[in-house]
Amino acid sequence: MLTNKRILLIISGGIAAYKSLDLIRRLRERGAQVTPVLTRSAEEFVTPLSVSSLAGSQVYRDLFDLTDEADMGHIQLSRSADLIVVAPATADLMAKMAHGMANDLASTLLLATDTPVLVAPAMNVRMWDHPATQRNLAQLKGDGISFVGPNEGDMACGEFGPGRMAEPMEIVEAVQRATSAGPLVGRRILVTSGPTHEPIDPVRYIANRSSGAQGSAIADALVKLGADVVFVTGPADAARPEGVELIEVETAQEMLTAVQENLAVDAAIFCAAVADWRVASASDRKIKKTKGGLPVLEFAENPDILATVSQMPTGRPPLVVGFAAETDDVIENATAKRIRKGCDWIVANDVSPATGIMGGSENAVTLISNEGSEAWPRMGKTEVAEKLAARLADALGA
Repeated sequence: MLTNKRILLIISGGIAAYKSLDLIRRLRERGAQVTPVLTRSAEEFVTPLSVSSLAGSQVYRDLFDLTDEADMGHIQLSRSADLIVVAPATADLMAKMAHGMANDLASTLLLATDTPVLVAPAMNVRMWDHPATQRNLAQLKGDGISFVGPNEGDMACGEFGPGRMAEPMEIVEAVQRATSAGPLVGRRILVTSGPTHEPIDPVRYIANRSSGAQGSAIADALVKLGADVVFVTGPADAARPEGVELIEVETAQEMLTAVQENLAVDAAIFCAAVADWRVASASDRKIKKTKGGLPVLEFAENPDILATVSQMPTGRPPLVVGFAAETDDVIENATAKRIRKGCDWIVANDVSPATGIMGGSENAVTLISNEGSEAWPRMGKTEVAEKLAARLADALGA
């Protein structure tokens, strides 16, 4: 619930502004007090009267309003809320935020605040993918701004791709996390999950039996403790956790790139079962079976994501956690892996076929750190995730 939580809602100009009307209603149903701010362009999509009626509050629109600014109203607005939500956030407003511009009420509020900010982007897919927007996104994340969405789907302009504003209930859930009293509130954590698929040709690939269930459970447990979670997943069977910043990838190289682009984090948990090798030159056409013999595949080593991040000279997360899926000499191999990779913790598990762990609903892990090893009893993957999330919260001093 959001009883008596004070939400300053900034609505900028885009077709998705109509969703903000429903967002106001959903927030108020849960007890929140909503103070709306409209940009000039937002008024082209929703009216101040409709916003004010739903919010039960005055709508703020003008930086130079003589009545509101007599007592420096923009300063008071920016600091009296529990959370500032920008929904929708256009590419223009994100650019202003990233570069510290303050030429209207919304951008001035965002520059003058010391209140947490949650942003729900909404724009054309080409605008979202543009290098300038991605640079601004990285800058804002580095500044501690939280994001929900954007989602992938059909655009009002007729195109398809990422750029749709998150649905109102997704934003409400993000608001609840951001204003909760969980021990990981304000912490940003990256989790990798699932297998990777390394192409042989357009229809075949190298993969493994990882379902992604443990990674999804870990992300879900972290979200419940209030963390802002970046979830980078390969093509896993497990359901995607809700309330995360979801990044879908296929290959190990794509996963590494996604990780490197999102490394302004307090902790990184590498649960993905990344393929060790890829075909050096994947065919762009289906390889045909011939009477002349079997095809010869030349392999190349994939990037070592855990080692790359663990050994970063600058920008390394304060806590790096790896997973070691072993079939024999589990503790010995996992201990050696932790030292070799340079990570802080290794979560080791026995994935030999007899255990039924790979792709199953349970796990039996040993947590290995520089303090030694700690064996946990076999339990459901949800329980493993909750225990690991709690341990991580303790380690971060949450």
